[in-house]
Amino acid sequence: MFQYNKLMSDDDKKTPEFDRLLTDEELALVAKRRIKGMHLQEIEGNPLDAEDIAMFEMFDKNRWSHEKRIAYITEQAKIARDAQKK
Repeated sequence: MFQYNKLMSDDDKKTPEFDRLLTDEELALVAKRRIKGMHLQEIEGNPLDAEDIAMFEMFDKNRWSHEKRIAYITEQAKIARDAQKK
């Protein structure tokens, strides 16, 4: 299991949507939105790097719910923040 699961509270994982898998239609919409978002990031001079793109591809491959994606990104940000403090 991913490292972030150790950091999340049990309440964060109790929502019915958390472990729901996205449908094909939802995945298609997510991909369309991501392409638009990536384009905007490029325009703003802040393109996604290979690691970011791989993360979003992992989300899609595993059909993660939006809640699970948000939790993962939030936990990764906390880990990065804590590493900078050291």
